[in-house]
Amino acid sequence: MTVTMKPLYCSLLLATACTLSVPAFAADEQVVKIGLTGPLTGPQAATGKDDENGARMALDYINAQGLVIAGKKTRFELMSEDDSADPRTGMSVAQRFVDANVSAVLGPYNSGVAIPISKLLNDAQIVMATVASNPRVTLNGYPYVFRIGNTDSQSGTRMATFAAKNLKVKKFAVIDDRTAYGQGLADEFEKAAKANGIQIATREYTNDKATEFTAILTKIKGLKVDGVFYAGYHAQGGPLRKQMAQLGMDNYLLGGDGICNEEMLKLGGKAVDDKVYCPQGGPVLEQSNVGKTFNAAYKKRFNSEPLTYAASMYDGLILLAKAMQKANSTDPKKYKPVLAAFSYQGVAGSYAFDDKHDLKNSPISVYAFRNGQLVALN
Repeated sequence: MTVTMKPLYCSLLLATACTLSVPAFAADEQVVKIGLTGPLTGPQAATGKDDENGARMALDYINAQGLVIAGKKTRFELMSEDDSADPRTGMSVAQRFVDANVSAVLGPYNSGVAIPISKLLNDAQIVMATVASNPRVTLNGYPYVFRIGNTDSQSGTRMATFAAKNLKVKKFAVIDDRTAYGQGLADEFEKAAKANGIQIATREYTNDKATEFTAILTKIKGLKVDGVFYAGYHAQGGPLRKQMAQLGMDNYLLGGDGICNEEMLKLGGKAVDDKVYCPQGGPVLEQSNVGKTFNAAYKKRFNSEPLTYAASMYDGLILLAKAMQKANSTDPKKYKPVLAAFSYQGVAGSYAFDDKHDLKNSPISVYAFRNGQLVALN
């Protein structure tokens, strides 16, 4: 006998996820371990914690359902690990997940971590659902690797097109933080910018630990560009914008989703103004009832606004649970084919995968910073 239960958190969270079916009777209990890897310390700790918060919200929602899989009541546990946005640390974390026999891994956030651990997890036949955006993450076609966010090619192309058509700019400088994320994003922006008639005056390099950009910016200022595209994260993007203001550079600053959050405002202050633009994948949460409900629930629980990928991590864990439920198994070898063919409407967008396990549909919205807030333009 199977019944559809009204979820405990339906009123608090969202209607779209309120359709998990559970058998009325089950013996025993099984624990399903889900690994979560991200930067919980260091300059990107805010985004890592944000991802973890989204996953914990989903974990509580799922466990409130009393799911039964393969005849056993199923409880999900989150094994959250700090990879410090470092590839070597990430490999150690991934090995711990393998040793712990997790059923899936959410994350990592950083492409530089995702690319090396994808092979390790794939060889161990553990599903990895990541928001890491470098195209190389899925380029090898590993069957156990899925991307639940947009790609750098989508973000970089979208921002280059926006710069050419909306801002009408002609000349840009590019700053690359040398991470896998930054390099991929910078490459895609530069390629699309040139295709749209924008001259790339220079490509400069920094790193994801830097705090001083005066030398690079002084060189760029002398080139009289219309703007700067920064391919990196908010931890450097905020100080970069502040130093642009100190040098009297009233240029545009564009970037990827790595700078597209409230932390950019905290670090850059008033310098993060109406000439700063960035993209996020998926629909604008505040433009849908389910998105508004998620944001309100997140803020009530964590006393802060969600950043870039909390909703994606929330969706990702529910998506994994649904695939396991449909396959009637928590074994990745059995539920992975179901996941690959799955279609699901979540908070942060629609989830259906192409043959590389990238999302078939991942719209990009452009955001601006207005009066101390991140505002969607489209």
